[in-house]
Amino acid sequence: MADAQISPRNIPDRLQGGGARLLKSWEALLFVVAIVIFLGNSLASPYFLDPWNLSDATFNFTEKAMIAFAMALVIISGEIDLSVASIIALASTAMGYAVQLGFDTPALVAIGLGVGLLCGLVNGLLITGLGLPSIVVTIGTMSLFRGLSFIVLGDQAFTGYPESFAWFGQGYVWWVFSFEFTLFVVLAVIYGVLLHRTNFGRAVYAIGNNETAALFSGVRVGRVKFTLFLLTGLMAGLASVCLTSRLGSTRPSIALGWELEVVTMVVLGGVNILGGSGTIPGVVLAALIMGMVTFGFGLLNVPGIVMSIFIGLLLISVIALPILWQRARRRPVH
Repeated sequence: MADAQISPRNIPDRLQGGGARLLKSWEALLFVVAIVIFLGNSLASPYFLDPWNLSDATFNFTEKAMIAFAMALVIISGEIDLSVASIIALASTAMGYAVQLGFDTPALVAIGLGVGLLCGLVNGLLITGLGLPSIVVTIGTMSLFRGLSFIVLGDQAFTGYPESFAWFGQGYVWWVFSFEFTLFVVLAVIYGVLLHRTNFGRAVYAIGNNETAALFSGVRVGRVKFTLFLLTGLMAGLASVCLTSRLGSTRPSIALGWELEVVTMVVLGGVNILGGSGTIPGVVLAALIMGMVTFGFGLLNVPGIVMSIFIGLLLISVIALPILWQRARRRPVH
């Protein structure tokens, strides 16, 4: 009887050592999955381990991950932004239109970031200012922003971007390390510190766990949420700069369906879709996993529709599994 009482299974997580908690964490599982996928890709294709191929693989997730970092904070706070892909389209359209007017690279970058920030401002004002549900607002602005792009472009495309603009999506900082991947690493550190080491991050967690309690504790809930939607819009604008630079053209269908992949990346990273919990390291690992899976499918010439099916199944699975796990843990042990 005494042995059962001191069994590690009966020790609360908060009383176990940091190493034990880490080994039992979602991030540890993601790390193992990432290693397995990396080894699987290595065996499936002899070209996977080529350094330049691995560098190319990073383009499959870096732009989406930029948005996922900000989206993680939004979802932890109990909200969601489904307009991010449409913000990319509108920002890209604005940059493409500016190119036709003769604007150069610095102005194009400023326009891309500015349009993203403006879209985030619109979402933030509607949600925090009018008290509208974020899922309703961002579904509406998703259609609005994408629709504006289609009105401006129709079935046409903007091209003719300056050669210097291409560096943001195609340039390399050192050897095989692209500007996009370097930016991904820098943003991961910034958002990691912001969420896990600042009062702002603690406020985000508090709002996600109990908004009313956070409000009565002195947290400026409206201001924090407004800032989060601004950050998401800004990151979508930044992703638009990188994606447009990499493609060298603008079409209204650019980044179509990315909102699903970004949300999947965040939830796969261990962020609770209902808010209140999640980590940036988890999102980083999820981004790497999704990038390697996409690249592996590409090397094996797997059709794109299969990847879409995979993303859908993955999103359902990562939402359902924690719920099933919690139910299993609550069952009495006989």
